[in-house]
Amino acid sequence: MSVLTQQVVEGPPAWGWTVGLVIGLAIVVVVVALVTPILVLAFKISRQAPRIDESLRRARENTAALSGLNTTIDHAVTIISGLRRGRERLGG
Repeated sequence: MSVLTQQVVEGPPAWGWTVGLVIGLAIVVVVVALVTPILVLAFKISRQAPRIDESLRRARENTAALSGLNTTIDHAVTIISGLRRGRERLGG
């Protein structure tokens, strides 16, 4: 018998790399499945962003007068207080 036929090579099983490859591919598929909806949603939002921005700008313009509402309320309270004092002085 020759020396080559008597040697047995010991090592990890030959199927180990296959299992690693399958696990790696499964991880890649899961990551792609999770990231794809996020990217699709981001794309949709980016298409709607100019319209949303324009709507917010118009809303700000339309509601700008409301910033003076506190002043109007303060003046109304002052006027009502004066009217009450006047009514009390007149006996009503």
